[in-house]
Amino acid sequence: MKVLFISPHYPEEMQGFTRGLAAVGAEVYAVGDVPEAQLPAHVRRHLRGYVQVRELFDENAALAQLAPVAERLGIERVECLWEPCVLLAAALRERLGLPGMSRDTVLGFRDKTLMKRRLLAAGVRVPRFARVTSAGECFEAAEAIGYPVVIKPIAGAGSADTYAIRSPQEMERVIAQLGHLEEANLEEFIDGEEFTYDTVCIDGVPRFESVTKYYPKPMDGRHNEWISPAQLTYADPFARPELKGGIELGRAALKALGMGTGFTHMEWFRKPDGEVVFGEVAARAPGGKLVDGMNYANDFDVFREWARAACWRRYEGQPARRYHVAAIFKRAIGQGRIQRIVGAEALAQRCGPGLMAMDLTPLGQPRRDWLNTLLGDGFVILRHHDYGECLAMMWQAVKELQLYAG
Repeated sequence: MKVLFISPHYPEEMQGFTRGLAAVGAEVYAVGDVPEAQLPAHVRRHLRGYVQVRELFDENAALAQLAPVAERLGIERVECLWEPCVLLAAALRERLGLPGMSRDTVLGFRDKTLMKRRLLAAGVRVPRFARVTSAGECFEAAEAIGYPVVIKPIAGAGSADTYAIRSPQEMERVIAQLGHLEEANLEEFIDGEEFTYDTVCIDGVPRFESVTKYYPKPMDGRHNEWISPAQLTYADPFARPELKGGIELGRAALKALGMGTGFTHMEWFRKPDGEVVFGEVAARAPGGKLVDGMNYANDFDVFREWARAACWRRYEGQPARRYHVAAIFKRAIGQGRIQRIVGAEALAQRCGPGLMAMDLTPLGQPRRDWLNTLLGDGFVILRHHDYGECLAMMWQAVKELQLYAG
């Protein structure tokens, strides 16, 4: 099976999927916009070939360069799990007549307004929404929907350029920051807890399902430097009645959007009254160490199982459903270089063998720009079979593990 895989090294989790493809017997031909020599050695060793594309984000130019190469190589699958290039992968499949989701289907997972239109038509509960292209349309839509509202890019990811707006005055301030966007999705603000629903599907049927809760909502973490964003992946979401509605919502959304084979990452809300509301969904894997969390929760390799599904339409994973897993992302206090780290030893002692990873910015190194990286100044991943203990360990990492810069 010859697979063309777009972006084998970035974001970082793509390296695991590249390995997964090779592990299930695929001949991996990768596509990227950097010279092959810049790929990590542990990525290059899994590749049969590499194509450097001059204009990776210009769909027409990339198609013109890649289609003849793919035909010459005899490519049988085109895959991509990085949000900016999923439409390119779909367009290339169509050009070559290869199996996989069409560009129009993938667009429904990429364009947030189109996504919600299709789901609304299928009876899925979505926030009230509008597509806006000017300041005037923003104010009109907000008045029609009712404040508070949320504005976000039509095709964004990771809460970038996403804001909650509570008044016309706030709208004016936010619009001034979004002048680089030609259009946006403006929607009802949903007050509630936020979760993910993540799957590996074969022909639209979820073969692996996972649910994670955010602490706090990603949008809050995105705009408040003092917050240490955290997330908790449930050992067995089917054993928790409060998650049932979100799982059913997710399955309905995937069916309505025509999901085929691959990874999906959905976000949804549970309101205080118990109502579940769709947030958004992407036909790709999640970032932010969520895939690692799934592996640690289940003692299996979801990178490989996605690859098996993508290549062979088979799934052989046997998730253990044994551990709750928390990931915590730290941001240094102060500016400059890391001078002091407090609480790491105490956390390691409490977690014991449940501390799966601790990767913090080393002493003496500059603190990172928290606005441009979810991982901030490092992360901790921990697990425990008891939900309450995992949650307590997570809060210790949030509150007591601190990095100080100066």
